[in-house]
Amino acid sequence: MFMHGGPSHVDLFDPKPELQKRNGQDYPGEIVYSFVNRASKKLLGSPWKFTNHGQSGLPVSELMPHTARVIDDLCIVRSMHTGHNGHEVSIRYFHGGVAGVLGRPTLGSWVVYGLGSENQNLPAYMVLTDPAGLPVDGVTNWSNGFMPPMFQGTVLRPTEPRIFNLNPPDHLKGQVQSRNLQFLKQLNANHSAAHPGEGDLEARIASYELAARMQTSATEALDIANESDATKKLYGIDDPITRDYGTRCLIARRLVERGVRFVQMFLGGQPWDNHTNIKNGLADICKRTDKPAAALVADLKARGLLDTTLVHWGGEIGRLPVTEGTGPEAGRDHNGQGFTLWMAGGGIKGGMAYGATDEFGHRAVENVVTPNDFQATLLHLMGMDHTKLIYQHNGREERLTSAAPTARIVKELLV
Repeated sequence: MFMHGGPSHVDLFDPKPELQKRNGQDYPGEIVYSFVNRASKKLLGSPWKFTNHGQSGLPVSELMPHTARVIDDLCIVRSMHTGHNGHEVSIRYFHGGVAGVLGRPTLGSWVVYGLGSENQNLPAYMVLTDPAGLPVDGVTNWSNGFMPPMFQGTVLRPTEPRIFNLNPPDHLKGQVQSRNLQFLKQLNANHSAAHPGEGDLEARIASYELAARMQTSATEALDIANESDATKKLYGIDDPITRDYGTRCLIARRLVERGVRFVQMFLGGQPWDNHTNIKNGLADICKRTDKPAAALVADLKARGLLDTTLVHWGGEIGRLPVTEGTGPEAGRDHNGQGFTLWMAGGGIKGGMAYGATDEFGHRAVENVVTPNDFQATLLHLMGMDHTKLIYQHNGREERLTSAAPTARIVKELLV
């Protein structure tokens, strides 16, 4: 669950008593701003209360009441650091392994390249987008980069029908379609044999064959009609505020159940980019996503799937502890120096917080974790060594963590 824009960690998962105490005073250190014309050194204490939850007693903001209920299953990483304040540069760092660089395979592509497909009737890498539009940086978020197209994320439409033209017209159904597909398969095999080593051709043929198999499998996987009323309510599908994101979270669970290796969920634009009116903006996006995200963790656990499914929630950066603007329109500027994400399941310890930012929440100062460290740890949990997962490209050995060969597996997070 990628949260474009930079969720404000000091208002959600990383409470700072000193920040509250010195609200309105000047920040004593140096700050790099993205929007200098609205910049301020005035500290902005969180407008929301934090309360300890679960047996772990971890603090969670009142903006996240549903996430608070599953806190004992979460590992809160409070020391994320990209070193970059911009959105795209940090997004590409998280997804492609190198800050700001286009044309690289994303995390899902690397996972599928390493593990292959488990369900031959569904794509191994699927992307769920938002009715509001594409996220910032668009299709780059799920690009196959220099890998063959078969490793690109398959995008589902945000509303029904989620896949266009999935079913044939009535006059082509049944034996007619079966014979047509068999004939096409033979033509494709002959053409492929005449052009050996053509990766794009092989990928296109494979995608058409997968599309035919998806007619049955995808239709069933994407249909939530037979889910119980209790399950739909758990995800907030009965509420207009949470319905869209809740539906995607429920579909994600159904895809994971059916062997899809990697599922990404995005929101339109960057709704966590709360430069102005953070009191309303942050509250609104939390209302949309808190209940469905927590439901996904709880539902996977109830079905015995959480141990083998790694759930990730987080954005590319965080927010500064100082105010951007004043009065009711106050917000927070970008902060890639220290921020928070959480993980659950898949071999991750639950009910713990790892790392720390400074007393104001500006910089990661304890057990710093970079996106490359996160990637190395994720690949390790999937049974892969990030130094040995290699793709040959233009005579070079490429890795997801090519920019940081010494990226560390954060073993303190592992069960």
